[in-house]
Amino acid sequence: MTLTATKGIIELASRHSVGDTVTRLLNALHEKGVTVFAVIDHSGEAERVGLKMPPTTLVIFGSPKAGTPLMLAAPPIAIDLPLKVLVREDAEAKVWVSYNDPAYLRDRHGLPASLLASLEAVEALAAHAAD
Repeated sequence: MTLTATKGIIELASRHSVGDTVTRLLNALHEKGVTVFAVIDHSGEAERVGLKMPPTTLVIFGSPKAGTPLMLAAPPIAIDLPLKVLVREDAEAKVWVSYNDPAYLRDRHGLPASLLASLEAVEALAAHAAD
């Protein structure tokens, strides 16, 4: 699995199609009882208005139990919550799973290390979806 990190975003190469990767992510979220707030099919919306783009889907999810303590500790983090995972296909038909680097969010919002575990859960979910 290829892993890259740029400007606070971590990207993992997926072994699956965009659709299958999203399904794997949604299933993992469901199994863990995490709320899925939205699934946004960016490429489908582009197609609706006559534009083309490679398959691109954003999944927005979270847990008030995990997110509320973060927002109480650093209220501006609400701009970055709920958590998001982007699944997209690039020009070479390679599929990528992208998410905000938890360390970047920690530093950006000055969160105490004790709250980082709530953000780090996205790493395992993304890895599961991509593998």
